[in-house]
Amino acid sequence: QVSLVASGGGLVRPGVSLRLSCTASGINFRVYGVGWYRQAPGKQRELVATITSGGSTVYEDVVKGRFTISRDNAKSTAYLEMNSLTPEDTAVYYCHMLDYWGKGTLVTVSS
Repeated sequence: QVSLVASGGGLVRPGVSLRLSCTASGINFRVYGVGWYRQAPGKQRELVATITSGGSTVYEDVVKGRFTISRDNAKSTAYLEMNSLTPEDTAVYYCHMLDYWGKGTLVTVSS
């Protein structure tokens, strides 16, 4: 049974950093790409960043230069390092692999 567990969210002030983790089980993690998505209140879920099995990355323009996606295949874990957070980054963040979604972790950026 495939499981994706996202963690690392929380309430932070604008300008600080946060690192999200997504740990997979029940799947051959190293052969699949991983995506981080987010859904802000009242908005549709949107793609934030992706990383291929080979480590190539793509970012949406709104996070480019602030967010970094990475992966550790030995730990079956993908990360999303988020810097210079703004209130507009407030959302539930989800990880995605193949046809599977993690439960999401809430990030709230507020002063």
